[in-house]
Amino acid sequence: MHPEQVVVVVPTYNEVQNLGHLAAAILFFGYRLIVVDDNSPDGTGALADELEASASGLSVIHRRSKEGIGPAYADGFARALELGADVVVQMDCDFSHNPEDIPRLVHAVEAGADMASGSRYVTGGGTPDWPWRRRFLSKGGNVYARVLLGIPVRDATGGFRAWKASALAALPFARAKASGYSFQVEMAMRATDSGLAVSEVPIVFRDRQAGMSKMGPDIVREAMVLVTLWGIQRRLGRRP
Repeated sequence: MHPEQVVVVVPTYNEVQNLGHLAAAILFFGYRLIVVDDNSPDGTGALADELEASASGLSVIHRRSKEGIGPAYADGFARALELGADVVVQMDCDFSHNPEDIPRLVHAVEAGADMASGSRYVTGGGTPDWPWRRRFLSKGGNVYARVLLGIPVRDATGGFRAWKASALAALPFARAKASGYSFQVEMAMRATDSGLAVSEVPIVFRDRQAGMSKMGPDIVREAMVLVTLWGIQRRLGRRP
């Protein structure tokens, strides 16, 4: 696959310290990059515009306000499909996802996966920077989602994924109910419900070195409520 057929979607909010380095790392592979900025007050959007003007293969979507990572990804996915991507990659901007792992995810799609998900919880994956409490909560949340929703994905909350474009286009990502990180769980659920071929590729997840985490209690609360609601609906024989 030619690298230009791969489009990487990166949502940003206050990531001015990371965006330039990440963009350079992604463009080095020859991939195209879409930055989706939620009107960051720290100048991330302005930096994205500067990068767009100086680097081919990079485009920017400016959103009016901070509306959540789910809608940001939905806008980025739609643009990537409009650009004619064969593979759409989603990842964070803070280097918790290693850009050097992108080719492995793309290769998994080339090998037949509709969704290749970077997984912390398969053999070879890990979270070496995390204290045991954070690791326990994350693993517990994934077990909860996997059991309640009946999906086989071990790292359903992970946000580092490569999608076969035709498979992604068949999913209702623009109508996703989740706005926070539970968007990842929802998309994993939609993918497995649609019979897509899902592959989990081991990754090592690192803590960010610059900037502030966007994870907060409201995001966790949304995830718990939605996953529980979806689980109840499924047990009642209704597809969420």
